[in-house]
Amino acid sequence: MAQGRPSRFIGSFGWQVLAGMVVGLTLGLLARSLGADKGEPGFALAETLRIIGSSFVQLLRALVPPLVFTAIVASIANLRELQNAAGLVWRTLLWFAVTALIAVLIGIGLGLALQPGLHAGVAAEAAHAPSTTGGWLDFLTGLVPGNFLGLTASTKLADGSATTAVSFNVLQILVISLAIGAAALKAGEAGRAFLDFNASALAVIRRVLWWVIRLTPIGTVGLLGTAVAKYGWDALGQLGQFALAVYIGLGLVLFVVYPALLAGHGLSPLRFFRAAWPAIQLGFVSRSSIGTLPVTEAVTETGLGVPRAYAAFAVPLGATTKMDGCAAIYPAISAIFVAQFFGVPLGLTDYLLIVFVSVIGSAATAGLTGATVMLTLTLSTLGLPLEGAGLLLAIDPILDMGRTAVNVAGQALVPTVVAKRQGLLDRTVYDAAGAPADIARAAPTPA
Repeated sequence: MAQGRPSRFIGSFGWQVLAGMVVGLTLGLLARSLGADKGEPGFALAETLRIIGSSFVQLLRALVPPLVFTAIVASIANLRELQNAAGLVWRTLLWFAVTALIAVLIGIGLGLALQPGLHAGVAAEAAHAPSTTGGWLDFLTGLVPGNFLGLTASTKLADGSATTAVSFNVLQILVISLAIGAAALKAGEAGRAFLDFNASALAVIRRVLWWVIRLTPIGTVGLLGTAVAKYGWDALGQLGQFALAVYIGLGLVLFVVYPALLAGHGLSPLRFFRAAWPAIQLGFVSRSSIGTLPVTEAVTETGLGVPRAYAAFAVPLGATTKMDGCAAIYPAISAIFVAQFFGVPLGLTDYLLIVFVSVIGSAATAGLTGATVMLTLTLSTLGLPLEGAGLLLAIDPILDMGRTAVNVAGQALVPTVVAKRQGLLDRTVYDAAGAPADIARAAPTPA
């Protein structure tokens, strides 16, 4: 589908997602009021919502390995078209770190000011260690690929039967992609055919992902409905101060820090949000930075005026490592919450460790949804009880929506700022973002 001629269906995507949220909220409340546990009247409805939501996430998850691989390899190849490519790389990483630093300082400030751990209505008996944890040794060893595809398999025994599940490590796929992309460039003419094939594969994968993205309104019904049916308002009320602190922090980063950075570089914040809104919106409902990657890259290029060669590098890299919501605001407030809840005093060194983990270790959050790994990495670094993470998992899906929206906004912001500072930004395109963009602008076009 060509850009500039969206169908009526696509043109109303934003309203469809909003309608999906309303329907999901209504059905979730209905299922909960009828009783969502097995054997109760609302169980069938709750199970239907769960299947719809999990199927949507599973479709996104299935496309992550080929998408990350082809996107990163293509981004390395695109760097050939840019002058001072090395300078752009380190400046991008620098601004990733700068914005993460600002975000984590805001998180620490809110944690100390609102003291969510002292105002929690949840019982200590609810504390339990999560099944997924993160540690520095695991993070570092996880960078070394176990196989060419970055795949791992685990077997669980339940009711006398064994179930084997295959998963992937996004960090390992990232390392493999960077190495192969660099090797293809070094191979010269011999690597050209491979890069051409990779570009074609990326176009095909983006098209398939676009079909999945079109299902977002339906997926929204299942995801939001499941969250409401399973958790309701009880858990949110018990952790209301914590949720409030997280969302205030996310709001400050998204609507104060980011606009200030844009204004400081002579760019209109309103035009940025008008252009980037499709990606931010999709990130909110899908809870997946990687699943939103094609949309983020498209709005960064066609809506914000960042050169394609640079956007194709910076946005995929950001989608796997740039997480101001999941890796800065959230773990900072969460660590302070856990410390306050268990009565563990934190000193200046501890707060410096929180900053260090958030700025340096944000790549540990690479994945599809959730930030449990980053949270447990922070807690283990500070020596805080990992059981504290279990207290917060009850409302994680609700928080993850806002976290991912901020992640995606930052992944579009940094390339825009760097391109402006390096004189690469097309101001004609940026300044033309005078009307709200639609998700249809992100539809992949034929090569």
